[in-house]
Amino acid sequence: MRYEGMIYRPPSEGESLIIQTTIGCPHNRCRFCNMYKSKRFRIRKVADILQDVEEAGRLYGGSPPRTLFLADGNSVVMRTSQLLSVLRKIRETFPGLERVTAYGASQYVAHKSLEEWRELRDAGLSRIHCGMESGHDPLLRLVNKGTTMREQAEAGRLLREAGFELSMYYLAGLGGDEMRKGHAEDSAAVLNAADPDFIRIRTFSPMPGTELGDEFLQGRLKISEPHGVLDELRMLIERLTGNGLLLSDHWLNFAPVRGRLPDDRDVMLRQIDRALALPGDAFRPVGMISDSL
Repeated sequence: MRYEGMIYRPPSEGESLIIQTTIGCPHNRCRFCNMYKSKRFRIRKVADILQDVEEAGRLYGGSPPRTLFLADGNSVVMRTSQLLSVLRKIRETFPGLERVTAYGASQYVAHKSLEEWRELRDAGLSRIHCGMESGHDPLLRLVNKGTTMREQAEAGRLLREAGFELSMYYLAGLGGDEMRKGHAEDSAAVLNAADPDFIRIRTFSPMPGTELGDEFLQGRLKISEPHGVLDELRMLIERLTGNGLLLSDHWLNFAPVRGRLPDDRDVMLRQIDRALALPGDAFRPVGMISDSL
């Protein structure tokens, strides 16, 4: 099996077999992200991908994986016919897979029709990890996310209507103190419209090799302190109306918040309030982080 460069996958895909279908990210202009800066985006040849699936089948033998993740960023940008060929080979090789997943940013989700998404779902692709980050248009423009509040919501609804499990990511603290309220309120509106199965919380920290990281080192970017980020997360959860599982499942987060909406909302708010009552020095230092989001 062939891999090119550093391979990233969501923490929930930690035990998944990884098949690299694309190299890098087709957008790769988000001002906060350093994951694919060293890669030139391209779609791998389908024949090479199929060979990797065959090799994985030989390597796993009688102990096949339960789950499989299609790397790199936004594999959904592949033509539907290409993805279908790969998915059919995966199903033929690993008929007992519980799920096949991929990253899918909203601007690329929107390029396919409902019928295409249903075809892909029927072929075995079952969960999309969508890095929403924010639903606040001024913030989306500021960080050059390449999408809008409306597109985020419509992409989520499209995937849900097609029968996908949907995992959407919220980047707490991304707008600093100045955009905190808009970031929380508009992101909640997008999440309510999409009603994803999973809402996964990440906390913004400047990364080396990014534009926002450079601004932080130059003293031009002020990031929120832990209490400000927790207050923002509280505003978000107060406004959520869906039925998904909210997970604070990353080491950069300031509180281990977890619960099923709407039943566990009060439990999660109490978890945040306990963290808000802690002194500032109880949290990790804020600042440049060398690890990737």
